[in-house]
This record gives sequence, C-alpha cells and structure tokens, in this order.
Amino acid sequence: MVEIGENDKDVPVPAKIVFVRDRRCKKWLALLTTDIALDDQEIIVAYKRRWDIEVFFKMAKSFLNLAKECQGRSYDALVAHTTVVCCRYTMLELARRMNKDARTLGTLFYACCEELRQATFAEALAVLLVLLEQALGTATEITRKLIHALIDLFLEELPPFYRTRLLFTWQNIANYC
Repeated sequence: MVEIGENDKDVPVPAKIVFVRDRRCKKWLALLTTDIALDDQEIIVAYKRRWDIEVFFKMAKSFLNLAKECQGRSYDALVAHTTVVCCRYTMLELARRMNKDARTLGTLFYACCEELRQATFAEALAVLLVLLEQALGTATEITRKLIHALIDLFLEELPPFYRTRLLFTWQNIANYC
C-alpha cells in the first residue's frame, strides 16, 4: 500500500502495488491501482484485459494503418476508417486461428455439436426420476403407487417454476420409457 499524492481536496490518494514475476525471463512487473478494494488476482486479470487491448491498438496502428491511411477530418470518415481496420484485424485473426489453432476442427466440430445435443436441466432430472422409479420398482415390498407418491412429495418441495417444468418433462419421459 502506498500514497500517490493528494486529490484536489488535499486528501491523500491511497494506491496498491502488485508485483508479478515473469518466470520465463525472471523479471518483475509492477501493477498500480487506486482501487484498493480489489484483491491481487483481480488486479492481474484487469491488467491482462487492458494489455490485450493495447496489443490490438499497437497491431492496428503498426500493421493495419489505423492512424496513417485515412486523412479524413470528419467524424463519419474516422469511424468508417476505424471500422475497416477492425474488419481487417478480425479477418486476419480468423485466418490465423483457422490455420494454427488446434481448437478449430472445421465441420467435425459442428458435426459433434449436432450429435451431442445437451439435455436441459429438467430433462436430466426427469431421467434421474425415471431411473429412480425403475430402481425402486425392483424392490418387492414397494408398490408403484408408493413410488409415485414419493416422487410427488419430492416435486411438491420444489419451487413452482421448477415443479411445473420437471413434472411435464418427467411425465413425458416416463410415458416414453
């Protein structure tokens, strides 16, 4: 914790310095913030986000001519030019990712997504209820009527929003099985 001067009312301004070590080159980086309520990890995450933005602007200015290409003086011209530069950056980043990033597997990714549709929470819970009903049905002393009474008691304890969705889904799955 440090003080970095005084504000316009002569009140000292507290700040927090977080030191981060880069293990690759064994150098230190000092991060300074005036939001002393943040913990160290939150400060590091905020600076990482800001650094990504700085890298974007450096790339846009150096390689995509953000500041040099357009000599327009109107607001609309500047916005249009900035939009074109951002589109260039997006297309180049997409091409880089498609060529180098292992996470991009083309149509195989989309085929797997279609094959593995995720069940909703209500559907998953309804399947569990059906399995519970089948497991309890194997016990000779428990009747089907008692099983349904127990499941109904469970459903009555749920909040109304979940109860109506789960009851509808469970009845549909129970009828299907």
